Amino acid sequence: MKITSIEAIPFAIPYLKPLRFASGEVHTASHVLVRVHSDDGIVGVAEAPARPFTYGETQESIVAAIRTLFAPQLAGMSILDREAMHAVMDRTVGNPTAKSAVDMAVWDVIGKTLGQPVTSLLGGFSGSMRVSHMLGFAEPAVMVAEAERMRDTYGITTFKVKVGRRPYGLDVDVCRALREELGSGIELYIDGNRGWTPSESLRALNAMADLDLTLAEELCPADDVLGRKWLVDHCPVPFVADESATNPAEVTRELLSGAANAVSIKTARTGFSHSQRVLFQCDGLGVEVVMGNQIDGQLGTLCTVTFGAAFKSTTRRAGELSNFLDMSDDLLAEPLEIVDGRLAARQVPGIGTEIDPEKLAKYRLDLSN
Repeated sequence: MKITSIEAIPFAIPYLKPLRFASGEVHTASHVLVRVHSDDGIVGVAEAPARPFTYGETQESIVAAIRTLFAPQLAGMSILDREAMHAVMDRTVGNPTAKSAVDMAVWDVIGKTLGQPVTSLLGGFSGSMRVSHMLGFAEPAVMVAEAERMRDTYGITTFKVKVGRRPYGLDVDVCRALREELGSGIELYIDGNRGWTPSESLRALNAMADLDLTLAEELCPADDVLGRKWLVDHCPVPFVADESATNPAEVTRELLSGAANAVSIKTARTGFSHSQRVLFQCDGLGVEVVMGNQIDGQLGTLCTVTFGAAFKSTTRRAGELSNFLDMSDDLLAEPLEIVDGRLAARQVPGIGTEIDPEKLAKYRLDLSN
């Protein structure tokens, strides 16, 4: 059960509409398909999303890191030696999504080799998760219409609203329209992607005090050290660290410094192995977690629900599992389905990430592996 080779295949699939937020916007899923091959013929699959405005990685840098660094360094290692693999990859600074995709593809190989679902190997708490849908910048009526469509078509009743525009009243108006039009039967929380100052953030929160928000995520930069702590002290709901907490060490610093009191876990940046570390830290410190979305396609979303459904703590809140609906196509041979507001983890050996070869051939950007 040794690694023989690792592929990094760039591909691009357009979104049906751009998703806009305070730190940037995305028009195309320019991701990297990662395939880990073992010497007994088993192939594990995962996906690395390029998010230069969040992690500094581009599609080209992810491919280069995997092909020129990680693939030759990991060849010949046992698929069970995950700690040794991470020690090797961590000699290279950064590259979180490249490392995470390799980690999850290795878990996929392990599950297939053992004939067990990865979600069961991780913890097996639940077979599915409630779904939260993320709403990007748009006019209030447009965002209300999208939320109503998600509720009526897929049964989704939890919505994460992107905020952080100036003047902040633009986003207050959106949240108020969502609450007024959809009523008390939905859950609303906000994500600022570091778009506001601490004082703007608190003014916006005060203006939305009657809207029953449940979380506030990254409203201002963590680099505003004193202002961020001041804001968290005055925030009436759990303040979520996301892009400021991209690895276990950052999670610890953010929580212990008072810069956050909840954490977003994203398998795209911490894989399965380091996501466990983050989750167990949060469990030990008594803070809430939410399974976040990296504007993932179906492959990345399946990895998220595989991890999220495996643990009690991660199933308490709805996971951000629906933005693949904004993509024009995908690579999975068997598409994901959201039913009654829930998404199931696949109960098959591995993660359940069978790739449609015709779609991969259509969307891949390289001419050879």
